[in-house]
Amino acid sequence: MSPPVNLAPIFRLEGEVRVPGDKSISHRALILGALARGRTYLGGLAPGEDVAHTASCLEACGVFIRIHGDGRAMVEGNGPDHALRAPSDRLDCGNSGSTMRMLAGAIAGHPITACLQGDPSLMRRPMRRIAAPLQQMGAAVRLGPEGTAPMTVEGRRPLRAISFEPPVASAQVKTAVLLAGLFADGPTTVLEPAPTRDHTERILALCGIEVVTGEGRVTVTPGALQPFGLRIPGDISSAAFFLCLAAAREGWRVRCPEVGLNPGRDGVTEVLRAMGASVDVLEREPAGGVEPVGDVEVRGGPLHGIRIEGALVPRLIDELPVIAVLATQAVGVTEIRDAAELRAKESDRIAHLAEGLRRMGAACETLPDGLVIEGPTRLVPAAVDAAGDHRLAMAFAVAGCLAAGPGLTHIAGAESVAISYPGFFEDLNQLSSV
Repeated sequence: MSPPVNLAPIFRLEGEVRVPGDKSISHRALILGALARGRTYLGGLAPGEDVAHTASCLEACGVFIRIHGDGRAMVEGNGPDHALRAPSDRLDCGNSGSTMRMLAGAIAGHPITACLQGDPSLMRRPMRRIAAPLQQMGAAVRLGPEGTAPMTVEGRRPLRAISFEPPVASAQVKTAVLLAGLFADGPTTVLEPAPTRDHTERILALCGIEVVTGEGRVTVTPGALQPFGLRIPGDISSAAFFLCLAAAREGWRVRCPEVGLNPGRDGVTEVLRAMGASVDVLEREPAGGVEPVGDVEVRGGPLHGIRIEGALVPRLIDELPVIAVLATQAVGVTEIRDAAELRAKESDRIAHLAEGLRRMGAACETLPDGLVIEGPTRLVPAAVDAAGDHRLAMAFAVAGCLAAGPGLTHIAGAESVAISYPGFFEDLNQLSSV
């Protein structure tokens, strides 16, 4: 086990940081490039362990992928008839739920059998939500007795086209069904309870696939995927940690250039404005002509508590831990509801986040589906445990920067930042030491 990361409070935050490529888009681009026939070229591929696991799983299924150290990648797709081949061993998804869930959908449309597994955290995460629609489509999916991985998928072709409504809004479930739908006997539809990120739909259109969206419905029609080129924008979820930190103090400023502004992912900018921070967005040319991109600059100001609930939650589900940290610095009560999904992430983020914030002096109450934070609070340095969860590790780092008083904030499990943002602490140090 790696030693904890020790952070001292900071007294200034100023500058620009270019965050790594978007993790969500990177997963999808690799998988869809593998399903196309021909060479797909990518730039800005996310450097973390999660995306590396997607690449290695695809390679184990017979896909040739070349990744350069500067984020460039080439995927040699074998589609459509023989895009994926039966792996010789179990597919190791590491800590990546995106890898396991989305790849299961792609495998379901191939006449092969594959068993997907992961690290202890991933092996505890729910997978019935993926198994159910794939089984409806005709694939055989076997799970452990608790509805968790290992997940064995025995695919077939063609699958049955279905109309599916997930019980909970989930971009990963939607993507798995749409990927399977590429190999169905007719159009497949997903009816979303609430809007979620639509990276999959946008890249499918870039591949020449007919995708129809509107009124909470997404329908994909089977067809041969064309290879594509895409410069992946910066990850708004990674940028959120610096943007929220800048928002916490008057006089602090951070600019993140060329980050993705997908309407299913931009909830953090809406929340920062609602809390009282200054947020400026300069739109740029869409990535690949399909993904919104822009430069985001945040300046700190007097903050006040707000209520976060409903359709807003899926648009910032990954940013809620750092938003909760920011809420400790806002006047009044911030209430986060309809976020029970946080309990089924890499950790129970609601429980672990509340425990860490309380150790640092915050007034924080847990709810079955969220948190209630009362501020403003003078956070103090303390020993906290990120529970091996990369989002919690970075959120606690933000809290440690905002703490006041003698001592350091000790973050156990902080090595988990390598899952999505290996250079996070280096970039944080650069911004706070100017």
